Amino acid sequence: MRSAFAVLSCLLVALTGCGYHTTGSATHLPSTVHTLAVPVFQNISQSYHVEVQFTQAVVKELSSRTSYRVTPSSTADADATLTGTITAFSIVPLTYNSETGQSSSFEVTVRAKVVVTDRNHRELYHNSTYLFRQQYETSDDLVTFIQEDPAAIQRLSRDFAQAMVSDILESF
Repeated sequence: MRSAFAVLSCLLVALTGCGYHTTGSATHLPSTVHTLAVPVFQNISQSYHVEVQFTQAVVKELSSRTSYRVTPSSTADADATLTGTITAFSIVPLTYNSETGQSSSFEVTVRAKVVVTDRNHRELYHNSTYLFRQQYETSDDLVTFIQEDPAAIQRLSRDFAQAMVSDILESF
C-alpha cells in the first residue's frame, strides 16, 4: 500500500513539473500570430498626449523582444490587435520645501488596461489592472531648472511596456 502511494506521489510530482519554462513557451498568443497591430492607445484620463508615449514604448518593446511584425494600426492582415487604454493619470506632490513652500518632489501614477484580440475578435489576453508609479524631484534653482515630469513619464511608459510584454509572453 505504501509503495503504491509512493509511486503515485512520484508520478504526480513528475507530471506537474517544477513550474519553470523557457521564455515565450507560456505565451498567451497562439503560434498562428505573426503580425500584431498596435494602434495608438486610447486616453480617457485628463492628461494630454501621454497615450502616444505609452504606445511607442510598447511598439519598441515588442519589436525588440519578439519576432512579431508590429504594425501601427489595425489592419486586415494583422493576426492579432493589441489595444490599450490609459484609464487614469495623476501627478501629486510628495514633499515640500519648508523655506519656499513649494513642492520639491512628485509622484506620477498611471492606470491602464490592455486587451489583445485575434482577427475574429476573440480575446487572447486581457488585463485591466495595470498600475505604475514614478517619483521625481524638482530643482528650486531657476538657472538649473529642468522640467522633470516628461522624463518621469518616459521612464514610466518604458516600465509599463516591459511589464506588459513580459505578461503576454511569459505569463508571470
